[in-house]
Amino acid sequence: MHDLIDFFQMNAALVFANPIAFMTFAVLFGGGGFIVGRYFLTERIANLESRIVRRDDEIEALKAGRKPKNAEPSMIPVLGTSVIGENEATPPFGKWPGR
Repeated sequence: MHDLIDFFQMNAALVFANPIAFMTFAVLFGGGGFIVGRYFLTERIANLESRIVRRDDEIEALKAGRKPKNAEPSMIPVLGTSVIGENEATPPFGKWPGR
């Protein structure tokens, strides 16, 4: 940026002598750069806008409090488990002590 300022200071006489030509070229190159940049970035802008819309839809769905699908029953067997008392191993089939 500092080099640009130095360039304008060195060529200030030329710019002041022909201000209309300088402004014409500045508008042409600036506008042309803007149009070319806009053309190449249109797809990216559309992609970002669609992501914003999708995010807003997801936020609304979460705020609505949709319930999750039916949960599957637990695969852990409840019968035969004990929390209180001894946890002895079950003897092999047909070898019950005292029977």
